[in-house]
Amino acid sequence: MLIGKSVLYFILAGFCEIGGGYLVWLWLREGKSIWLAVIGALVLILYGVIPTLQPANFGSVYAAYGGIFIALAIL
Repeated sequence: MLIGKSVLYFILAGFCEIGGGYLVWLWLREGKSIWLAVIGALVLILYGVIPTLQPANFGSVYAAYGGIFIALAIL
């Protein structure tokens, strides 16, 4: 159960990191609405909070997040 919860938080963090960055990118590079930047910034803040919810010792399993992030970025 602990591993499943950790994986869930890693996936959620990955979506927040990629999604928030993409929304800011749309605003800066594509000339979209400033509201996309605001939402992107809030999502990136959420990305910073999610690791604190990690039930396992986050430092010891951070490499696993890197693998999940890469997989999500490729998708």
